[in-house]
Amino acid sequence: MKTGHILLVDDSPRDIEMALEAFAHHRVGNPIVTLRDGVEALDYLYRRGDYAGRPDEAPVVVLLDLKMPRLDGLGVLRQVKGDPKLRTIPVVVMTSSREESDVVGSYRLGVNAYVVKPLDFQQFVAAMQVLGTFWGVLNETSRGPAQPPP
Repeated sequence: MKTGHILLVDDSPRDIEMALEAFAHHRVGNPIVTLRDGVEALDYLYRRGDYAGRPDEAPVVVLLDLKMPRLDGLGVLRQVKGDPKLRTIPVVVMTSSREESDVVGSYRLGVNAYVVKPLDFQQFVAAMQVLGTFWGVLNETSRGPAQPPP
């Protein structure tokens, strides 16, 4: 099992609590770091401000809400996937939005998956279990930016 951490970025305390309960219920062993908006997420990923001293370890996946204050998920996704040092980090949009413009915009920016949050608690728990297992355990991630072939 990989020991890297999962970064959960969501402004809803209820959704964060449900996700953490779901991960615990299904014994997802990866540490979970929770943040409340896109500005915090970028500060965390770039190790600046309050996160300047954090270890230089990329998350195994970023679970990203779209509708957040200060900087929305599309803004975070645009920055992450546009940066050669961050673009290999898998990003999964977890949102309540079924708007076609959000889905298309996310994929155009390079999102790895787009998941609409189930409203039913049991379905939400099941979705978190699948996401935690796949992205936290099964999926192999790069340990740094892709290097051009010699």
